[in-house]
Amino acid sequence: MSQTANQTNVIELRYGMNPHQKQAKLWSDGPLPIKVLNGDPGFINLLDALNGFQLARELRRATGLPAAASFKHVSPAGAAVAAPLTPELKKAYFVEGLELSPLATAYARARGADRMSSFGDAAALSDVVDASTAQLLKREVSDLVVAPGYTDEALEILKAKKNGGYLILQIDPDYVADPVETRTLFGLSFQQERNDAVIDASALEKIVTENKELPDNAKRDMLIALVTLKYTQSNSICYTLDGQTIGIGAGQQSRIHCTRLAGDKADRWFLRQHPAALGMKFRQGLSRAEQNNAIDLWLEEELTPVEQAAWEACFDEVPAKLTREQKHDWLSKLQGVSYGSDAFLPFRDNLDRASRSGVKYVVQAGSSMRDEEVVQAANDYGMVMVYSGVRLFHH
Repeated sequence: MSQTANQTNVIELRYGMNPHQKQAKLWSDGPLPIKVLNGDPGFINLLDALNGFQLARELRRATGLPAAASFKHVSPAGAAVAAPLTPELKKAYFVEGLELSPLATAYARARGADRMSSFGDAAALSDVVDASTAQLLKREVSDLVVAPGYTDEALEILKAKKNGGYLILQIDPDYVADPVETRTLFGLSFQQERNDAVIDASALEKIVTENKELPDNAKRDMLIALVTLKYTQSNSICYTLDGQTIGIGAGQQSRIHCTRLAGDKADRWFLRQHPAALGMKFRQGLSRAEQNNAIDLWLEEELTPVEQAAWEACFDEVPAKLTREQKHDWLSKLQGVSYGSDAFLPFRDNLDRASRSGVKYVVQAGSSMRDEEVVQAANDYGMVMVYSGVRLFHH
């Protein structure tokens, strides 16, 4: 155990950011709100766990629904709340035939948002983990789980994962951090007020477009986008639909590059539900991760001869690739998407790109020098755009 009853304010870590960075630990002047139930944490594990749990907890508070986040390298690969899955999504998320609790459904959605990026994730859950969620976690490639608690059955299931080495963390759901935070960089100390901005319905009141019809499902999805952005490395853009993220663009220096990255991920998410993708006949014994990789390569327009041969070896029957026209026709069915930005939109090009991925609802901070131009772009596409009035940079 990395944490003992006599040392509740320190968790010794395997190493820091990298194996050569020794003498790593998590500590506090008072008792820590987090404890290790199983496994041996590293520095990045805890960065993902602490950020991911805050995201899941705030989604729970904002929507009233069980929530989950799939975290990788201090940004979410996906985030979601509990919402029924279509048969197509069940197949695309590899959960056909499974009995899923609401919390398990939230995690299936969070993980399914970007199955390539969520490989080896930190799973953050808003509620006490039940057996259904534990069984789903056990079958996926995941590095850790953090949650407020675990049923006895769930804990037993998870302790058997990774030959007994799966990292299981329990965190106090009511923990309130000090309002002032500090960090050290290059031997120098920074201090600031924590980002305690509360994301709720009040952030969606200022509609600035001609179209002002904002249905409840879009409001939920906008809240999911904003809470997700609060814990995503900036610059960041988030596309959401049906209670989950479907594309996140994180840590880009240019906002339009965030928009393109997130939009491309949203497109791939939707293309994975194409009948041709759902009907693929994979070679027996191919793991789910390898199947995900094969589907991703299927969406590439060109492969080298070596890549092509390796890709074809994944199938009993090699599927035909979609033409550009087929992709365009399928993507035209992606509609009603919400789009969130962690800061203002500086140019209309963000909405020009977002419109190609079914975006109908936009939430951004506002107060750009080109607000009039950006609002006009939203009007051109019949979008509903909201100014949240809050910037959500996260570094």
